[in-house]
Amino acid sequence: MKNLSNENIVHVIKEDIQYLQFKKLLEYKDKINHCYTLKESYEINDGENYEKLFNELGLKYDGLKRIKYQAHSDIVEVVNDEIEHTNIDGLVSDKIGITLSLRFADCTPIYMYDPTKNIIGDIHSGWKGTVQKIGQKAVLKMIQEYDCNPQDIICCIGPCICEKHFEVHQDVKDIFEETFSYFENINEMIRKGIVEEGKQKYNINLTKINIKLLEDAGIKRENIIDSKTCTACNSDIMHSYRMDREKAGRNTAIIGLI
Repeated sequence: MKNLSNENIVHVIKEDIQYLQFKKLLEYKDKINHCYTLKESYEINDGENYEKLFNELGLKYDGLKRIKYQAHSDIVEVVNDEIEHTNIDGLVSDKIGITLSLRFADCTPIYMYDPTKNIIGDIHSGWKGTVQKIGQKAVLKMIQEYDCNPQDIICCIGPCICEKHFEVHQDVKDIFEETFSYFENINEMIRKGIVEEGKQKYNINLTKINIKLLEDAGIKRENIIDSKTCTACNSDIMHSYRMDREKAGRNTAIIGLI
């Protein structure tokens, strides 16, 4: 059985349950718990399996908060009780007993935790969300709503599509180049790929771009943890839209305050 554990993440494998966790966030397991679910294990509408998962993590299933429709937006909402809006892609909260949950199939999950203020965040940053800098806006939301110091915030970048598999055409490449033209090393994040049917393709490193955005928002580099795990490379045990297209299910990124 494949094991995805590395220096930053732990692959928990039990008889009827599997998930990934960040070693850094496990340092605060007396205050929070979290996971990233894997293929065939926990679909978003599978209530029975989710209850098993929440019991395993010590989280309250009745405190689960999830967005009805993720819209690849830059909108981050504060969750005090129920989620008030649809078409949003980020959640932050300071409420004990609330667990935030978002769905992914190649897009970039960003777990956020401020151990000083005890604030959590769950962010869905697809390529459109990355262009709209949703990670930065989530940091700003935590500063505005909870007076967080960005140097205290830990940001963990979950499994997402890697540079090799994120191939785009000229139109998307141009959007990234224009948006991030102020990056000194943007050429290291956007590279020429193959030529297919006479058209040049490009490979974009979304993880590096999100790391730079978080650094620019004031997050310490040592507090940005990369899972170093690609959903497409591991599509045998993770949902990947690029690999499975319409047949793809969704992985979920879960983080909750105990």
